Amino acid sequence: MVADEPVSALDVSVQAQILNLLIDLQAEFQLTYLFVAHDLSVVRHVSNRVAVMYVGRMVELAETEALFSAPKHPYTAALLSAVPEPDPRTRSRRIVLQGEVANPAAPPSGCYFHPRCPYAIDVCRAQAPAWQEIAPARFVACHRAQELQLAGVEVS
Repeated sequence: MVADEPVSALDVSVQAQILNLLIDLQAEFQLTYLFVAHDLSVVRHVSNRVAVMYVGRMVELAETEALFSAPKHPYTAALLSAVPEPDPRTRSRRIVLQGEVANPAAPPSGCYFHPRCPYAIDVCRAQAPAWQEIAPARFVACHRAQELQLAGVEVS
């Protein structure tokens, strides 16, 4: 089943009811969802695996907790840095990306994310990164994925 932003316009309490219903239906009928959402807390709640896309291309795919705790693509890390921290005493380091989102009709050469990436090097500007499996069931399209140590969010 494809669910494109199924709870985005709903009140938080109704969101929770719908999400729990989807999870119950999934278990009862052994359903698979392609769940499209921008709310990462919702994504984390309903997903076993998460794919992160930038300008129409997948940049990372991993099991949910692995992706949230240790992202391998700089765009994933930037997205996760925007997740609100429920404890007001905890200070998170927000990654604010500079520049504009790439135009999908006229994308930049190399990695689509390189103009906004704080870790971009020459190869990023010249060559599109290969989609590579860097660990079992863990995929990323980033030239520097193996060397970067990017911050994730607390595993609950």
